Amino acid sequence: MKLCDILKKEFSPELANTEIKGVTCDSRTVRENYAFVCIDGLNTDGHKFALSAEENGASVIIAEHDTGAVNQIIVDDTRAVYAEMCAAYFEEPAKQLHIIGVTGTNGKTSTTYMLKEILESSGHKVGLIGTIQNMVGDQVLPAKNTTPDAFELHSLLQLMLRSGCDYVVMEVSSHAIEQKRVWGLEFDVGVFTNLTQDHLDYHKTFENYKACKKKMFASCASAVYNMDDENWEEMAEGFEGNKITFSIKSNFSTYTAKNLRYSGDGVAFEFVGDGVIGRVRMAVPGDFSAQNAMAAGCAALAVGIPFNDVMESLCNVHGVKGRAEVVPTGRDFSVIIDYAHTPDGLRNILTTFRKVEGARIVTVFGCGGDRDRSKRPIMGEIAARYSDACIVTSDNPRNEQPMAIIEDIVAGMKGARTPYVIIEDRIAAIEYAIKNARPRDIILLAGKGHETYQITATGTIHLDEREVVKSVLEG
Repeated sequence: MKLCDILKKEFSPELANTEIKGVTCDSRTVRENYAFVCIDGLNTDGHKFALSAEENGASVIIAEHDTGAVNQIIVDDTRAVYAEMCAAYFEEPAKQLHIIGVTGTNGKTSTTYMLKEILESSGHKVGLIGTIQNMVGDQVLPAKNTTPDAFELHSLLQLMLRSGCDYVVMEVSSHAIEQKRVWGLEFDVGVFTNLTQDHLDYHKTFENYKACKKKMFASCASAVYNMDDENWEEMAEGFEGNKITFSIKSNFSTYTAKNLRYSGDGVAFEFVGDGVIGRVRMAVPGDFSAQNAMAAGCAALAVGIPFNDVMESLCNVHGVKGRAEVVPTGRDFSVIIDYAHTPDGLRNILTTFRKVEGARIVTVFGCGGDRDRSKRPIMGEIAARYSDACIVTSDNPRNEQPMAIIEDIVAGMKGARTPYVIIEDRIAAIEYAIKNARPRDIILLAGKGHETYQITATGTIHLDEREVVKSVLEG
């Protein structure tokens, strides 16, 4: 492939016919006749590696300032150019696909999985890009990030297109938007789930975080907004496309969930719109599950899936691993695994089970290391407020001391009447919860969700909470 075919910028004519066999922003992956794009990242500046990339065979260096390389092209924004080059290198697959993007703090994964099932039930082959895994129809591919690097993203989109997919549903993280991994993508529909404190270690302020999320909707033909989130009007401000709103509280949204009825293993409600009503019974519990179903249903309606087909599909959706996942125990108590790792996520799952009559809620949780420290006491306060007992333990401590993280959490629990114990080892904490369980207890293992590992200062170790629960129950 010629450089002129993948770089749509003005540059020296003598470079136009330069052969390009690959595009990368990682100098370690440079091969003969690659284009190396210098990106100033969080930990290092790619411009520092321009000359070594050239020595390793790069045909051209794309940079924002002079690097001293021989074949060098200066551009204003290497992140945007990198995304554009990756799209062109894979022959613009996104332009031949219907893409639905889901953004927000919580609910992205569940919403995308529900949406995938709805579209597939209507006869479409669907690709999925998200936190847990990537999927091409039924084929499962590993996922490194919620939203992949631009090169991997367009590689996936090309694979999906060639495999016969006509729709792609994808989680769009704030990091991906800010780092322009999704630059140039046009979404048929964008979905806003909610916005609460998260990733402030990266965005610094909540306003920055909010502004970042909002950027996605500039590339959307239609947008679906959760009216129950206090930020929705600001997120929707200025959007001129087809706007659809949903709510489980307000009668002024485009679609509203009415008469919500809760149980320990599901939720039922009426999906009501102008002149239409559908009855939904889902085997996934909680207000947040109803909201995710409304989000997925509205997005499906926005792309033309018939109302009755959407309702039928929502009644048949399966739960997502690590999202209010019920672990079989064969005992008179329940164990739930949930990814709740933010204040809002923890509050949502706990208030869900507070509505189950006669249940005692025991919460096992921690907070991640090398992440936003300010949310730790907030999560401690929430856990103490909505639980009947708490076990504070490790999550992914990474490079921090686990007990230092636990002390930050416990600071928010001071003065609470809810009893709590500290057990640093997560496996021991789960064992303690199960061995001390009472009839009708709901033991919530919060924070790890779909993860089957734990990241510590000495490396990543295997830790699948389902296996731990099974082992303890077997004695």
